Amino acid sequence: MAAHFGRRLRKGAATTAVAAAAVAALSASQAPGATGDDHGRQAAAGAATPAPDTTAAAGGGGDATANSPYYTDLPPLHSPNPSPAPGSTPSVSGGDTEGGIPATVLDAYKRAEAELRSSKPGCNLPWQLLAAIGKVESGQARGGRVDANGTTLGRILGPQLDGNGFALIKDTDHGAYDGNSSYDQAVGPMQFIPSTWAWAGRDGNGDGKKDPNNVYDAALAAGHYLCRAGWNLSDEADLHRAILSYNNSQDYLNLVLSWMEYYRKGTHSIPDGTGSVPSHRSDGSGPRHPAGQRKPSHPRTAEPAPKPHKPHQPGGGQESPEPKPPAPPVPPKPPTPSETVDHLADAGTGKLTATAGEAFGRRISTRAETKAGMAVGKVRVRFTITGDTDATFAGGETVATIATDAKGVAVAPALQAGEKTGDFKITTAVVGHQAKGVDYTATVTERPADTLARTGDTPLSCTPGGEFADQVQVEATYKGAAAGKVAVTATLIKSADDATENDKGPYFKDADGKPVRTLTGLLTDAKGRLTLPKLYADDTTGTFLLRLTTPGGGTLTVNLTVAAADAPADPSPSPSATS
Repeated sequence: MAAHFGRRLRKGAATTAVAAAAVAALSASQAPGATGDDHGRQAAAGAATPAPDTTAAAGGGGDATANSPYYTDLPPLHSPNPSPAPGSTPSVSGGDTEGGIPATVLDAYKRAEAELRSSKPGCNLPWQLLAAIGKVESGQARGGRVDANGTTLGRILGPQLDGNGFALIKDTDHGAYDGNSSYDQAVGPMQFIPSTWAWAGRDGNGDGKKDPNNVYDAALAAGHYLCRAGWNLSDEADLHRAILSYNNSQDYLNLVLSWMEYYRKGTHSIPDGTGSVPSHRSDGSGPRHPAGQRKPSHPRTAEPAPKPHKPHQPGGGQESPEPKPPAPPVPPKPPTPSETVDHLADAGTGKLTATAGEAFGRRISTRAETKAGMAVGKVRVRFTITGDTDATFAGGETVATIATDAKGVAVAPALQAGEKTGDFKITTAVVGHQAKGVDYTATVTERPADTLARTGDTPLSCTPGGEFADQVQVEATYKGAAAGKVAVTATLIKSADDATENDKGPYFKDADGKPVRTLTGLLTDAKGRLTLPKLYADDTTGTFLLRLTTPGGGTLTVNLTVAAADAPADPSPSPSATS
């Protein structure tokens, strides 16, 4: 009976505290690592691990939902039965009911797992983790109440985050996602707050939109959110860090682990809209309702105490009314740390430069300050990479949210340069509050090579109007090591002292077969080697020069000879070739 009470936390619970205690106890008992006896009961295997501090992780801690309320119903103690055979009557036991996931919702989880397996194979995201979070956050989109494209039939909203029992996050999306232009609310089947969706949102169904109310978009966004910071979810410690970053609560961690383990034991697809909806939430309220259909709460109020009886006044007069005491003044609400921030300032970052494909040697440090220049701690700062670049933060993300320390400083994750060279920007902003940010410029430079050399010594020659038999092959090195992916420019020049492009003699061909005498965008391979396209000759005879250059100072000049078949080769450039 105790297990049955714990599984559903029925209305007989006397207080929220009793219910919370029951949830915590049974969450621990059903977490992975628990053992089962012959009667199906489970015993906790060790004490719960305290929640680690995840606020410094890339992307921030507790950012997905801002620790909004969640469903606390626990999975059944018995494993889910497999999918019913075609034509059979489905069982209605607790395990079958909870083991069924609405078809569209289940497809969204599995599609997100497949995409992450390709884009972030080191993360090892299981779809059952997304299903567990979806169950706890929204009851699998309220039992699968979605349309054919996966969009929920009505918004799924958490309470407004106005600081009254919840986090204080003023409106960041002008009500676009949650319909609230005063405060943010967690939105959709995976309960993202708008400020997090702004950078974590993904298009999971290929319709060109990123909608937190769409289960495909939300599931893919949740997968990328859980895979940031280079976490490997097959590692228990990383798995716990990722879940706690979604909602930083030990009870939440235990609950999600319980549902994930339950779904791993077996589940099946059920029609959309037929799934069960949980009954209990961590804030003590009932199920979440679509926007505009929230049930009003009716808090109990204490009955007023009877007024003491006053003796009858002499002379038969009526007793005078007792004056009401003045209402106590309402103290002003103290500002949150974020609200005290006037601006962000650089905290000694220095010059941000890296070679293509390499990590930046410096990390961005930003300080949150009041108008008077005082440091502000415990403020979330969002770093966003902008511009035409493929540079990322560690973990492959372009946005990271970091909390400031006691000195008001937030240090962004390490920057990783991509292959695109040039400048890009990193902007900063205070999450949930309008404050002046500070922008940083970072530069990605080309990979260098300080030496170029031919791989062979065969003379390069051909007859007028002919084709050179051999192609030019070179090898680039930098400080003695092979220089891979180095840009090489090849130009047929007029003379050793005049590096301008020649207008006669050998040439390359472009895609249309027209002569060209300068090639750019050539890259050495991983071993530093490069084979140039074929060379052709016009009717001009003589010795000509091909010059190859690279970033970093590597230079090579190659002699090309054009002569009649019976004419001797001239090793030096002729006047006809250079004049």
